[in-house]
Amino acid sequence: WASQGVQINAIAPGYFETDNTTNIRKDPERFASITARIPCGEWGKPEDLAGATVFLASPASNYMNGHVMLVDGGWMAR
Repeated sequence: WASQGVQINAIAPGYFETDNTTNIRKDPERFASITARIPCGEWGKPEDLAGATVFLASPASNYMNGHVMLVDGGWMAR
C-alpha cells in the first residue's frame, strides 16, 4: 500500500490498566505474577500510548510502513 500513499502501522500494547483488565488486576496472585514479568515493573496507563500515537499520526513517521510498535514496558524484550 505504500506505493498508493497508504501507511499501515500498528501499536502493540502490553498489559495496561483499563476496564478490560480490572478482573485480572483485582486477583492479587495473577496481578503479582504478571507484574513480576514486566521488565519496567508496572502496568501501562492509557496515557502511555500517547507518544506512540502522536508519532504515528505525525509527519515524523512518513517513511515508516508495516511496523508494529511495541508499547509494553519491555515485555517482548525479555
